[in-house]
Amino acid sequence: MKGNPALDPARAPQGGPPGGRAGRVSIQTAFPDPVLLELPWELPLEQWPEDVLAAYPRGLSRHVVRFAHAGPKVVAIKETTPHYAQHEYGILRRLNRMGIPSVVPDSVVTGRFTPDGEELPAALVTDHLAFSLPYRALFSAGPSATTVELLVDALASLIVQLHLSGFYWGDVSLSNTLFRRDAGAFAAYLVDAETGELHPQLTRGQREYDIELARTNVAGEIMDLLAGAAEEGHELSDPVDPFDVSDRLVASYTTLWRELTVEESFSMDERWRVVERVRRLNQLGFDVEEASLETDDGKIRLRPQVVEPGHHTRRLQRLTGLSAHENQARRLLTDIAQFGQDLYPGLDEDLVAQLWMRETFAPIMEAVPAPMRRKLEPAEIVHEVLEHRWFMSERARKDVPTRVAVQDYVASQLAKRPDERQVF
Repeated sequence: MKGNPALDPARAPQGGPPGGRAGRVSIQTAFPDPVLLELPWELPLEQWPEDVLAAYPRGLSRHVVRFAHAGPKVVAIKETTPHYAQHEYGILRRLNRMGIPSVVPDSVVTGRFTPDGEELPAALVTDHLAFSLPYRALFSAGPSATTVELLVDALASLIVQLHLSGFYWGDVSLSNTLFRRDAGAFAAYLVDAETGELHPQLTRGQREYDIELARTNVAGEIMDLLAGAAEEGHELSDPVDPFDVSDRLVASYTTLWRELTVEESFSMDERWRVVERVRRLNQLGFDVEEASLETDDGKIRLRPQVVEPGHHTRRLQRLTGLSAHENQARRLLTDIAQFGQDLYPGLDEDLVAQLWMRETFAPIMEAVPAPMRRKLEPAEIVHEVLEHRWFMSERARKDVPTRVAVQDYVASQLAKRPDERQVF
């Protein structure tokens, strides 16, 4: 790391009270930015002034965690020991390089002292994940069975991705996860890797321990939600059983893990089943990067060895340049295909996608008032408009123009939604 000496731990003064907010803390970072030095590191995190803090919803944590403004961006800061801060920073960097859904680590801050010379905890700084929500923020009116099921399905998918990458979590829970909306479902992101370990490959015992821990923690978190809802007098429209929820998590994980890793055996005249298996994995949102095919006694054995999540996401980005979550991408790709079939039959898929961007995506986003575009991610807004158009057309028993659907959606739906880019 080069640049400002105050950001270089090798050149920063060691020990002793700082002379002010800037200059004497040690900041290890892959993204040197002097704006970090302007934060009040000489104060315990609980005492940071309100003009520095961002009032975002926080999940439960055994550490002190706060969101703070650092120049144009918002960062999450967690106080912990130097060892755990360095460990988690390193783990998160490796997970990010592997493309695993997780928060982006910004820096580790050590050498903090109060003006009186009292040593303060180290701090791990991560970038705020825009449009993300802790699970509790989704239940302002009490737990919903449908939403809970979607959350645990997203968590199960995340755990599978982590385990495939060789990551042992050691503290699986809804509280250690952030969620983004994904075309009627959710995408889950790891937010706390303090207890995590990366291995070349996990043992069955490591995976099973993570899953049993997830079963226990998720059931406890749902019980806590139900107790809170009862105290606040919320009447739940549908029952939520914490143990059914945790069982669903385990079942979702088991089914997905088996589909992605199990070895299949079939006869030589059933070679079409190789293509079917790959297509099935694509439908689940995974690409087969590497597989083992063996023949013996007229039998074919197929075992996926490396599967990569994000099949639809990568395909949509290749066709349009759009960044989207997996379900959003699947939904938009479906609309592109229908658009081409209806208006441009026989035209090359790449050209159809570009025409769809010009004739569908761009007009929808242009019709949404600029202040409201911050409420949801662009792909989520377009997905919801398309769904809204379908429901309006069904009610009217005729095709409703997209511009009419956008106007109605903005007035009846989006205007009432909170700003999820920066939820206060």
